[in-house]
Amino acid sequence: MAKSHILIISPGLAKANNGNWQTAARWSRFLREKYQVTCVAPVAGLADTFRPDAIIALHARRSAIALAELSQRFPMMPSILLLTGTDLYRDINTDDDAAHSLALATRLVVLQAAGIAELPDAYRSKTCVIHQSARSLTPDPARRGFHVIMIGHLRAEKDPATFLHACALLQQEPITFTHIGGALEPGLAALAERTARSTAGHYRWIGNQPHAATRQRLKRSHLMVISSIMEGGANVIIEAITSGVAVIASDISGNIGMLGDDYLGYFPVGDAAALAALIGRTARDPAFLARLQQQCDARRALFTPERERAAVLQLVDNCLQISGSAPRRPPPNHLSQGSP
Repeated sequence: MAKSHILIISPGLAKANNGNWQTAARWSRFLREKYQVTCVAPVAGLADTFRPDAIIALHARRSAIALAELSQRFPMMPSILLLTGTDLYRDINTDDDAAHSLALATRLVVLQAAGIAELPDAYRSKTCVIHQSARSLTPDPARRGFHVIMIGHLRAEKDPATFLHACALLQQEPITFTHIGGALEPGLAALAERTARSTAGHYRWIGNQPHAATRQRLKRSHLMVISSIMEGGANVIIEAITSGVAVIASDISGNIGMLGDDYLGYFPVGDAAALAALIGRTARDPAFLARLQQQCDARRALFTPERERAAVLQLVDNCLQISGSAPRRPPPNHLSQGSP
């Protein structure tokens, strides 16, 4: 019997090396155990090339045209829309195409529990939470000094400027900083270069790096900073936690949904002085760093590949079972377990 064909539509493919691609690649691996899987960019005309049994679209706005065309051509085909940061926290409220995607999709997926509150009430019953995952790495026992890493392309949503200003404020401290990410906005790239010069080697921006190399640098760090102004459920938080690295995060909904309401490592979004103070405290106070590490370790069970794989397969299996002429009924609201 031929395998059902799942079409994954992602605005980021391998060359982009971003969160969308990491999610699409992982879900492809999970689904290929049972299904034929194709990953494509959200271009017009997909309905002329493919007749999938189900589709998974990442990003409500950027995949909107492809989702609409396929849904119109194949009205009984189930569709899963995975909501990332900019669409969940901005586009669905400001862009008509993104809002239409919510209505079209058979099921919606958010990447952390706080994301459900961002959706209109009418769509929450068809929404589930699937936490992303990363394989565990052992932190480097030979870590020396105090090293902080930020992983994120230089674009406004990641707010690298706040991190850069915090680095400048801490240049007299025995702390080193590494910044990994491509230069998507020239003004931010120029700021990173100026910060590297002015901090006399305390801060280094090394540009885009392969995923495996980035994880190795991460596990050799003491602290990972995420300063974003919006996130759907950041892969870098998961990769830090599963590498035994504590996290300092902006206090946005997407980060709180990942780390928990009571996490001690938040700073007010956009506040470089508060971020610098928190990094400085973590570097000077081993007990505080240990407490952050304990809180991160308590979340680790949420982010295992086995858990994500089971949730993805269950979601797709359910969607295929209710497709065709059978009446559609919503599967259980949450495919993921509660927080530990």
